[in-house]
This record gives sequence, C-alpha cells and structure tokens, in this order.
Amino acid sequence: MWSSDRRSFLLAGLALAGCGFTPAYGPEGGAAGLPGGVAPDTPVTRDDFALVRRLAERLGPAGDRRYRLAYRIETQPIRPAITPDNATTRYSLTGAADYTLHDAASDAVLLTGRVSSFTSWSAAGSTVSTLTAEQDAHRRLMRILADLIVTRLLAQAGSLPQ
Repeated sequence: MWSSDRRSFLLAGLALAGCGFTPAYGPEGGAAGLPGGVAPDTPVTRDDFALVRRLAERLGPAGDRRYRLAYRIETQPIRPAITPDNATTRYSLTGAADYTLHDAASDAVLLTGRVSSFTSWSAAGSTVSTLTAEQDAHRRLMRILADLIVTRLLAQAGSLPQ
C-alpha cells in the first residue's frame, strides 16, 4: 500500500546519505561526464545501429567526446517451441554485448563489462509477419542491452577519472 507520509521517505534519504550514497548525476556523483561525453564506435550492422541509437537516447549525442565506447554484440536465435509435426511456432533471441569504455584522449581502458539478455517472437503468422517480428525482436534486444550498458556505466561512474 502506498503511503503519502513524506517523513519516512526523507528519513530513508538521510540514511542513504549517511552511508556514503551519492546520486550518480549529483555534484559528487561521477556520472556528470557521461551525458554528451560518450562516443560509441561507428555502427556497422543493423544491431549495431539499434544499440548506438539507444545509447544516444540515454546518454545524449557525443559532444565533447570524453570517452569512447567500444562494443561487440553476439546474438543467437533459439527454436524453443516446436509442434509435433516439427514446425517452429516461437523463437527466442539471446544476445550479449561486451563493452569497453576508453578515455578518448589517451585510449586507456577505464571500464569493461558484459551484459546479456533475451527476447522472443512468434512464428505462427505469415512469412512476412514472422520476418517483421524477428527484426522487431532484434531492435528490442539491442534496446535492452544498451539500457543495461548505461546502467552499468552509471553504477561504475564513481571510478572514472574527473
């Protein structure tokens, strides 16, 4: 049940402040250089373009290029739903992205990581609808992976050089 008692909310905020919690975009946060400061590598594939588009939505277009983000995407479709007559009715798409945040000036590696997730689509319709659903699944997966990368960058931003 939702409570409108603001005192408990403020007390929770004070408790977090007392334990050293700092908002990522706050004055002491460390993530202040991320918005507009991260330039992903040039996209090549359709998945790359979808990932970079979402990164730009979340971090803004690269203005001062403080950081360069290198990435490598892997995807694999899986046929999890097969009828008794061997027809696939549903696919899953698993994907992972390895990322490396570099200092733009020195190209020194600052952060590395790997994120992974999955999505799925139905293959029960026509050929055109199945292909469209597959393309949409790829876009959704790249959006998920980009969001996970941004979350990790924000969480580790405190270790970045100012």
